[in-house]
Order: sequence, then structure tokens, then C-alpha cells
Amino acid sequence: MSIENLLDSPLTPWMAGDGPDSDIVLSSRIRLARNLEGEPFPCKAGGEELDKVADSFRKSVGELGGSDRHVYLFVEMDKLSPLERNVLVEKHIISPNYAEDPAHRALIVRDDAAVSIMVNEEDHLRIQCLVPGLNLQEAFALANRIDDVLEAKHDFAYHEEFGYLTACPTNVGTGLRASVMVHLPALVLSRQINRIIAAATQLGLAVRGLYGEGTEAIGNIFQISNQLTLGHTEQEVIDNLQGIARQVVEQERAARAALYKGSADALVDRVWRAYGVLRYARILSGQEALTMLSEVRLGIDLGIIPDVPASIFNELLVTTRPNFLQKIAGRNEIDPVERDRLRAQLIREKLKEEQHHA
Repeated sequence: MSIENLLDSPLTPWMAGDGPDSDIVLSSRIRLARNLEGEPFPCKAGGEELDKVADSFRKSVGELGGSDRHVYLFVEMDKLSPLERNVLVEKHIISPNYAEDPAHRALIVRDDAAVSIMVNEEDHLRIQCLVPGLNLQEAFALANRIDDVLEAKHDFAYHEEFGYLTACPTNVGTGLRASVMVHLPALVLSRQINRIIAAATQLGLAVRGLYGEGTEAIGNIFQISNQLTLGHTEQEVIDNLQGIARQVVEQERAARAALYKGSADALVDRVWRAYGVLRYARILSGQEALTMLSEVRLGIDLGIIPDVPASIFNELLVTTRPNFLQKIAGRNEIDPVERDRLRAQLIREKLKEEQHHA
């Protein structure tokens, strides 16, 4: 596998939609923050110090590959174009902030993108593991194994009382951030979503948009994650989020059932109108496309739209984003109208292809 293959592939395995509760939970993610003992954190380090950190982890790529029979790539971020870095953001492999300043930064990524390690982000290491559906335990087991492989080769900054030391105080302790990406169209349509967000916040969780902190919840997609790690074990953090995520899943399912029972004709009409727009539109903005795709996915999950796989939503979630479209077009810049035209064409062709398969 090469970085080009990873950039060009519209659907990574963790987005395949075959995990537990995958009709609502698109993915589960575990992220571990780690820093090298005796090295200044990235916010205080100079270029030479950061390069030294990156080089030390370059030498660990072989051990990672030997641990699970996958291929791991080491990618220097400043060797990628801004467009390529932004495609990695759209595929949830790196964070938006990480893409903005590539100097002295590197990415270690597994061939299936289930593991990605950002070197010299806010911390020296951000180990991220993604699995489909509601399965935080599997994601944690994978992250823990990657952490063990790296810790066998490197001394991480650790305090007997406080645990792992991190650049941000909210990550001190386990250094663990667990999150689930959820699709909640019925809670949004029934106007219950603000109550759900308020309740989650009171329970110490953060609710953010599609690309995490500082982003909006387009396409009715939200990320729910733990806020603090200090004073909690990894298992406590995971069990707490898993339990709350399961409650959110149950409430979304109840909201879907209530919508269908209370106004079936209106819901069926709304879903098919969205499908019709996507199937025949010649120009689609990113916001409109995600809104329509969300409603079509709801229709697929409720059995209103037959013979269309749910994974089409996950795939188009990536391929209709601005940077991925530019990469498809083969140019670093395309004007907004042409991009909206290309987006509509891509969706039309994908839906037509699935119709033929059915």
C-alpha cells in the first residue's frame, strides 16, 4: 500500500458499516496521547527537537508491522500537498489543526487506516484507532497493543501520582479520549437533540460535529467523547461512554419509531424526495448533499428504501467533501459551481450503480 492508495480509496474498512449498532453508530474511536520522557512538548520544542522526535518514531514502524502483519507507512506531512492533507482530514485520519502546519510533523498509518498515529501534534504522539459500529472495547484493545509496542521502544513521560503527562491538562492521567460517531436524524427531526446534548454535557461528555472540536454537526452526525481522564481508569472511561452511547442509540431508535408511527406518509415522502433530489440533481452544495444523504440513510435503515446498502452513506460522506472532489477532478483548485456539479454527478452515478446491482 502507498499513501496514494490511501488517499484515493473512498471507503476505509472502519466505515464499512458492519459493526454493532452500525445503523446509528458509524464508528468507535480510541485516542491515546503520549509524550517522550525528557523531550519538550511540541508547543515548546524547536524544529530540531521535533525532527529528533519524529525520527525516533520512524524507527518503530518495523515493530508495528511485525506486531499485527499489517503494513505501516511513515509519511512526512510536509511532503504532502495541502489538498492531500485535507483529504486525510475528511477521512478522519488526521485532525484539522494537524493539517494546517505540516512542518516537523509525520503520520504513521496502517494500510487499512484503522490505526493512525500523529507525530508532533499537540503531544508527541496521538495514537488513534477506529473500528466500525459501537465497539469501544475492540478499539481500546487495538490502541493498547499499539501503545505497548511503542512503549517497549520509548520511554514515555509518566508521573506516579498523575499518570501520563500531556500538553493539555484534560488529557493528563490515562491520556485516553474515547469517542463515538453517531447518526441521529430522528432526534434532530423531532427536536430532541438539544436535550440529549445538554444531558451528555452534564454527564461530563463533549458533543461535537463531524470533524471534532470546533466543527458543526452537518448531516446529523455527532461525535460524543469523554472530557476528562485524570482520576479515572481507562476501563471506567470506556464503560461510561459505552453506556451513554447505548442510551443515545435507544433514544434515536425510539424517535425513529415514533416518527414512522406518527407521520408515516410524511416521513416516507421526505425520504423519497431526498432520494429523488440526489438521484437527479445536477448541482448540489456540500451542505445540501449531506442533509439529503442523511435522510436517505434514515430511509434505508427503516426499510423505506429497499436494495440500497447503508454503506453508500458512509462512502459518500467522504467522496462528496470538497477536497476529495478536487482530488477526483485532478486539480488543486476548482470553482465552487464546478465542484457542486461534480458532487451531484458523483452521487447520481453511485446511486445508479447501486440500482443496477439490485
